[in-house]
This record gives sequence, C-alpha cells and structure tokens, in this order.
Amino acid sequence: MTGKERVMATFEGREFDKVPIYCAGLSSRIASHVLGREAFVGHAMQRYRESVARWEGTLDEFEERTRMDVLEASEKLDLDLVRPAYWRYPHDPIARIDDNTFKYGDEDGYWWVSRFDPATELFQETDRAPRPEPTIEDVRRAADQSEASAETYAGPAPDSFKDLQVAIEYYGEERAIPGSGTGVAILRERNWLEAMALEPDTVRRHLVARAKINCKTIPVMAQMGLKILFGGGDFAGKNGPLYGPKAFHHCMLPALQIVSECCDEHDTWHFFASDGNLWPVAEDLFGNSGVQGFYEIDRRCEMDLEVIRDTFPHLRLCGGIASETLHQGSVEDVVAETRSALDVARRRGQIVVGVSNQVVPVTPLENFDAMMETLHEQP
Repeated sequence: MTGKERVMATFEGREFDKVPIYCAGLSSRIASHVLGREAFVGHAMQRYRESVARWEGTLDEFEERTRMDVLEASEKLDLDLVRPAYWRYPHDPIARIDDNTFKYGDEDGYWWVSRFDPATELFQETDRAPRPEPTIEDVRRAADQSEASAETYAGPAPDSFKDLQVAIEYYGEERAIPGSGTGVAILRERNWLEAMALEPDTVRRHLVARAKINCKTIPVMAQMGLKILFGGGDFAGKNGPLYGPKAFHHCMLPALQIVSECCDEHDTWHFFASDGNLWPVAEDLFGNSGVQGFYEIDRRCEMDLEVIRDTFPHLRLCGGIASETLHQGSVEDVVAETRSALDVARRRGQIVVGVSNQVVPVTPLENFDAMMETLHEQP
C-alpha cells in the first residue's frame, strides 16, 4: 500500500498492511537532523526566519525553501499522513534591534518587540507599547464582526492554499495530506474566559458565525481532493479544560455541529485537536458534535488510545506517543510507548500512530531515532 492508501483504509475500517504513521510537528533542530542540513521547518524559529526574510527582502526565497524542506522532511521520514505546512508570521518588522530581535507595529501607535532564542527556538515578545486591558466589550465587537463576515464572506479559492497545492503536486497519491478550515475555538485570554462565564450567548454567537465562515472553506477542500480536515483549537491542560462542560455545551457544541454537518455534506471528515485532558467534555466533543476524528492525543494527559476507542468506537484517532516522553524519557520509555500505541492500533483499527505534538528542540536525538525505528520496524 502507499501511505495514502494505508491511511484511508485504516480510517475507513478496511484491512491495512501495517499501522500508518505520522508526526504532528518537528522543531528545526529535529528536522535538520532528519535532512542532514539546516531545515526551514518548525514553529517559533520559522517566525523568526520569516521576519529576517521580510527585513532582507527575501520572502519569496524563504517561502520556497520552507515548502520544500517541510515536504522533504516528511518524505525522508516516510510518513503516511504528512504535515504540509507550518505557522507563518505575516508582520513586517519596522526595526531590527540586533541579530535576534525585531520590532513590529507602528512606532507612533501600538508596537511590540520579539526576541529569538536559538537554544530553545522560541521567538517571544519581550516589550510592547502600553494598551488597554482587553474586556468583554472586545468580545462583543468580535462577535458582531464575525456575524457580519459570515453574511458577506464569499469563501476562498483553491489558489488561496498554495502550501496545500504544492504538497498535492509533490506527493501525488503517495501520502495522505490533511486539509484545513474546520477550526473552532476562542482565544485563551482572560476576557474571553470571563465572557464564557458571564455572557455565554455572546461567545456562542461568535463561534457559530466562525463555523459558518468555515463552511465556505470546506467545499474548497473537497474540491482539492482532501478528505481529512484538521481543525479544533487548544483549550485544555493536564487538569482538564479551561472552562466547564456547561459552557462547552452552550457555546462550542452548536458551532462544532455546524462544521460537522458541512463536512458530511461534502464527504469530508471533521478532525478536532486540542492538547490536554478532554474527558470532562468528551461526551459533547466526541459524541454529540458529529466530530469524526481526534488528533494530538496525549496519553500523559489521560487520553489513552484504548480507552478512547472503547468509549467512542466511531472516532478516527491520531497520536498515542507523548512529546513529553520523547523529551524527558529514556530510549526504553520511548520504545515501550511507541510499541504500546502500535499494538492498540493493530488490534482496534482506525488509528494512525505518531507523536502527539511538536517534537521540541531539546529532544534527545536518540529518542527521536528510536521512535522512528520502532514505527518502521513494526511487523
């Protein structure tokens, strides 16, 4: 089987030759290890690199190298389900303070400064102009704007998704490529969390409107031949969600149902992702919402593949190997966790196994190599 055939057979409940594999994300250090050269792959480091490119006038070269490095890394790892792109940073710097530090925004208005740390690959805000603390009034305005956009937005064209188009051309039918356009979430900011408690109807209006906007992207994904649509939005930690089941039921559930219904109409699958322990809202999130897939599954947060499969037999799953295990565990720990996930996937089906989230820069290379060797040496 090709990687794409393997993934589709697995998710459709058909017979497959071996468990399909993927990797949720790579840091630049790990991707460079894979390719044997500096790789333009990663998260915060790529935002810094993009700022350098914008400052130096080499954005086109940055984009081309990034696309090729991202695709070549997945090919070198021989992944069945690939990640076609990483996050961008669409801000032109207004000043370069030193090699690793840029200033953005408006010198006479709102500005901010971000510094890059090569050791951790973090690119973090270190200073900014004073600004008013966000309030629930900002949430009300966001809800109004989202509703207006839902009425007027005509939807994107396939050419809006250059990274996906390049990935489709590059891989052909060899590997499964996830599409986008199904994300449903609120900002993890104090004013939004307060609004969930004090004005849940306002938050619900915003999320429903965003879901309707998503429904203008989903048919484009289907037109491009992409059936697996990744979305979701982080809203939990190891101790559970940032807001309770009642708020989730009132605010999030209606929006998720709209997206799921649209995916059904266009013969695509709605996949939801969030870190953390999601059990307090699992009945709505994975049962009542119509969501058909779950990725970023982290067993260190009590999201165990076997238990999830027992509880939600219909759900398509991706993950099972924790980034924390790769980062802090021994080689033996990594091999054991990888074998455990593969065993569940072989026995229970509809599971793609891989690291649940970003392989962080300080991950021991021997741990990453042990995981990949175990994934590829499966019987």
